[in-house]
Amino acid sequence: MSKNQKYRIEKDSMGDVRVPVAARYGAQTQRAIDNFPVSGLTMPRTIIRALGLIKAAAARVNGELGLLESDMAEAIESAANEVAKGNMDGQFPVDIFQTGSGTSTNMNANEVIASLAGERLGRKVHPNDHVNLGQSSNDVIPTSILISAGLQLTEELLPALQTLADCISDRKHGLEDVVKTGRTHLMDAMPVTLAQELSGWERQVRDGEARLVSTLPRITALPIGGTAVGTGINSHPDFARRVISRLDDITGIKFVPGNTYAGIGTQDAAVELSSQLKTLAVGLMKIANDLRWMNSGPLAGLAEIELPALQPGSSIMPGKVNPVIPEAVCMVCAQVIGNDSTITIAGQSGNFQLNVMLPVVAYNLSQSIEILANASNLLAARAIAGFGVKRPKLEAALEKNPILVTALNPVIGYEKAAEIAKRAYAEGRAIKEVAREMTDLSESELDRLLDPWALTTGGIKK
Repeated sequence: MSKNQKYRIEKDSMGDVRVPVAARYGAQTQRAIDNFPVSGLTMPRTIIRALGLIKAAAARVNGELGLLESDMAEAIESAANEVAKGNMDGQFPVDIFQTGSGTSTNMNANEVIASLAGERLGRKVHPNDHVNLGQSSNDVIPTSILISAGLQLTEELLPALQTLADCISDRKHGLEDVVKTGRTHLMDAMPVTLAQELSGWERQVRDGEARLVSTLPRITALPIGGTAVGTGINSHPDFARRVISRLDDITGIKFVPGNTYAGIGTQDAAVELSSQLKTLAVGLMKIANDLRWMNSGPLAGLAEIELPALQPGSSIMPGKVNPVIPEAVCMVCAQVIGNDSTITIAGQSGNFQLNVMLPVVAYNLSQSIEILANASNLLAARAIAGFGVKRPKLEAALEKNPILVTALNPVIGYEKAAEIAKRAYAEGRAIKEVAREMTDLSESELDRLLDPWALTTGGIKK
């Protein structure tokens, strides 16, 4: 806090603390700000949103149970909804590298909500006794991680993957007759159609979507109500069930009560989800790199497709255009893979009744979902939807592909076919031309056996 900044004195159980006059938060938040000047990284918007939803649901339930006066419950619920909407995001400055339970962030939410509610109510609202009633940081923060993930999956990532898969599917149409050289080990292989190649990409995306959906039963099992160690101490017996029902109504997601001991002591659901996000990232990186290779050139590369030109590619080489969207997607994928390593290590840090790396799980999981959703939308709209196909280049390379001789194996044998391939490659000639000289096969037989399109269907001409 700067020397010239105006401040007020707030008290907590440890004594007096100086807090900026304009701050909505109180003493415990300020202690966290002072104690953890680590990274400047703060809790994601999605986690703050989830905290607001939890506090709003808890206030309503506590009011219905007669544990809070009705006007106080309404004031807290209204203030918590302001937090959920993002109207108070500037009041959440605590670094993610803080106490492992996320207590500082939970108290940050409690203090901001108590301040807003007290102002509207005209009397004091206590952050612990009222806003945090029936709760603990130990069940609130794990619950916020799961709610945040559930919302991000259903609102952002799963729709983005649907968009990407549908875009790839749409691009397949009209490319069924575009035959190109297949590649294994980055070396020429048997031909495939461009539509077949894209069908592999589509399957990767749809499988990634299915994997994420399969995690939802674990993501939607909430430990709220377990309070400190899972036993539910200081929480009404009906609190958890009713809060979860309220969260269902607010979010439209079917949340269920989870095992509180597992939900507080572990982050297994987050680790599972992160591993599925990593798998998706691996798949998207494969697609992005295929696009980069196919776009490479325009003269010295493969030059099979042309990605949309979005911006100049060099500060020194005029006219250069780079595959910027696939490159950005690859960097996103690398970040997600790194995030997964962090979440995996954090998931191992559950000792007895509490995991003590909750904030870093919250940050990395939220970021992974967000950037994968954004990258998927970009890949669809600014790369796959608009790439052009260089048919002459594909046909020229295919005509001289020595591996087409594989189709002659059943007729002339592997050894003879290898001789033809080596000669065709050495002389830069078409396989059909060399095979005509080195075998007794007729022109019509060679046309039939070496028809590239037929070879994409297993050699059966349709």
